Amino acid sequence: MTTSLADVAASNVTLRAFLHGLPGVDRVGADQRAATLGTRSIKTTAKAEAIDLAIRMVDLTTLEGADTPGKVRAMCAKAVRPDPGDPTVPKVAAVCVYPDLVAQAVGALAGSGVKVASVATAFPSGRSSLDVKVADTAFAVAAGADEIDMVIDRGAFLAGDYMKVFEEISAIKAACGRAGGAPGDKQGAHLKVILETGELSTYDNVRRASWLAMLAGGDFIKTSTGKVQPAATLPVTLVMLEAVRDFLAMTGRKVGVKPAGGIRTTKDAIKMLVLVNETVGEGWLTPDWFRLGASTLLNDLLMQRQKMATGRYAGPDYFTLD
Repeated sequence: MTTSLADVAASNVTLRAFLHGLPGVDRVGADQRAATLGTRSIKTTAKAEAIDLAIRMVDLTTLEGADTPGKVRAMCAKAVRPDPGDPTVPKVAAVCVYPDLVAQAVGALAGSGVKVASVATAFPSGRSSLDVKVADTAFAVAAGADEIDMVIDRGAFLAGDYMKVFEEISAIKAACGRAGGAPGDKQGAHLKVILETGELSTYDNVRRASWLAMLAGGDFIKTSTGKVQPAATLPVTLVMLEAVRDFLAMTGRKVGVKPAGGIRTTKDAIKMLVLVNETVGEGWLTPDWFRLGASTLLNDLLMQRQKMATGRYAGPDYFTLD
């Protein structure tokens, strides 16, 4: 099976044959299963554990044109100590910034254990040359990024030019190698591949893009940039989770999943965790294999956590703005 998968990327014809040979997604079935799992209730003790787990999975994000070094440093402080008044609150998984602010984040997070992620490859549109995308990635990695969140060329994908998308992902994966080390070695940055599912139109395309990203070497597949709606819906995340499950069964390689965009409340986060548990199992319920990309979610998790501990809400003004 490994040999046949190696042959899959021999040409656009073989890639297309493989991707279009994947089982089709039952849209009604996916919607219904996601809706059913989204109604699952969990007990109080389990909810408290789920909130802490969700906090540890957050990629705390700021991706605005008005971002400043001061804003990034403040976000990094919050990533390490989400609630300065409660040292029992866990750290988040990572902060996510633009490449030119990576060095600021690296300095602010030194020794904390919180990762630095950077978007790259002409985020969010992905409309640029491969040379520019590789340079964008190499710049972020050289500045100290632990993780790269790249965007695929959705235009090429939708036009059926799967080989172009495959080759771009492979090139960015190689660019994730640390300067002075072998490209793609274990010292390199992990690669998250953003599919921008809101522009892919169908669940079948989401499944195909997921497989394409994994075949090309992606360490994570990610739903969205957060700039396009719909973003991280439950059914789309379900389709992607099924893809990583099936990819592991076929290849023996485990790939992570990151829904991002539109996850704003504790209820949203817990629904995602239930979906993970029921679709791929507990093995993915760690920050190493599942992340939540968000800018406003953390405050709601903190409010719900304090409500469970004290019986009252602190209110959104109690916590710093993300």
